[in-house]
Amino acid sequence: MNRNEVFEKLKEILVEEFDLDPAVITPEAGLAADLDLDSIDAVDMIVKMKQYTVGRIEPELFKNARTVQDVVDILVPLAQQVS
Repeated sequence: MNRNEVFEKLKEILVEEFDLDPAVITPEAGLAADLDLDSIDAVDMIVKMKQYTVGRIEPELFKNARTVQDVVDILVPLAQQVS
């Protein structure tokens, strides 16, 4: 999966699982500030993205993720292995 495909899958999950408006999900959107996601929501989001990645996703990779783009940047190398 390329960067855009990862973003679109992540956006799809955020809309379906967290009932978010697709218009507010941009790469610059803050996970907590703009999307109102807490740490439990973030874990749920990562669990949902596992189906698009290879291997175990280490939670510590995400401790500094603040925006949707941060999450995409972390997931792209793991998702590219699937392609």
